[in-house]
Amino acid sequence: DLKLMGWKFKGAADYNVAEEYEVNDMNGVLGQKGFVDYLLFGDNGLPLAVIEAKKTAYDPRKGKKQAQLYADCVQRKFGRRPFIFYTNGFETYFWDDTAMPERAVSSVFSKQDLEKLINRRTAAVDPGTIEINQEISGRGYQMEAIRAVCDGLRQKSRRHLLVMATGTGKTRTAASLTDVMSKAGQVTNILFLADRRALVKQARDAFKDHLPQMSLCNLCENKQDYNASIVCSTYPTILGAIDDTKSKDGSLLYPPAHFDMIIIDEAHRSIFKKYKVIFDYFDAVLVGLTATPKTEVDKNTYEFFESEDNVPTFAYEYDTAVAEGFLVPYSNY
Repeated sequence: DLKLMGWKFKGAADYNVAEEYEVNDMNGVLGQKGFVDYLLFGDNGLPLAVIEAKKTAYDPRKGKKQAQLYADCVQRKFGRRPFIFYTNGFETYFWDDTAMPERAVSSVFSKQDLEKLINRRTAAVDPGTIEINQEISGRGYQMEAIRAVCDGLRQKSRRHLLVMATGTGKTRTAASLTDVMSKAGQVTNILFLADRRALVKQARDAFKDHLPQMSLCNLCENKQDYNASIVCSTYPTILGAIDDTKSKDGSLLYPPAHFDMIIIDEAHRSIFKKYKVIFDYFDAVLVGLTATPKTEVDKNTYEFFESEDNVPTFAYEYDTAVAEGFLVPYSNY
């Protein structure tokens, strides 16, 4: 798994994985030695993460405390707190104990993504302090939706559901949120998902208009620009890209932590069944956009976004939009 993520072991000229790495003063006991199963290093020679590997028969969470003690030793030696992984090969947990609770992830992250995350510790700011570009989303409810997501992030929530009536500017709101998160240093790579190619093209064109400074890729039409800041795709196309590898070193095209934020258009439709694996694979902040969330037992939009039924992160309903003059009422014919 580590090799698939591009990590290099002893024997390679530029290896960055140390196995059974010896550390001292375990648990604060002078002279007590310990051995980190895997210690991952960045290009500057400083550690990025410790990995505690348990046998497959054990719950990997049994290694949580031990991994934290290893991180303490590594921090004392190098002066930087490493990230923590503990795994049994099937289940893997990631923990940045300086900022977030631990969470299940699909795999250990790539070097590039861990360096991105470690730099973000000092470079990122609270997105709630960033001024919203009102040329993109100047309506009061759009700005309120963005602030609601920022408030959720401050409370360590990683899943957000925006329920907004059709025609009230969900894509504009998403583009403006991307702008805020990018300026705050919280996101580098964004994935926009839609369930039809026409919607993907429409979203890509809208993002180009609103965020001309950011690189864009419609993955359905051009896989050469896969490293663009904003990647727009259908579900089947990104599902295929998860299994793709780069030609040079055989590592994955999109490792699990590549995307920092995934925006899901029409989030009531395609997040269930076979496409759910996309969200199990990527470790990203999720933002769902819909006008019609579902509450069926097997297709509950609120449950997917870790919200109570009928309590999304933000809601701007049709009746309110009509009453405030942003939509005109329909009439049946």
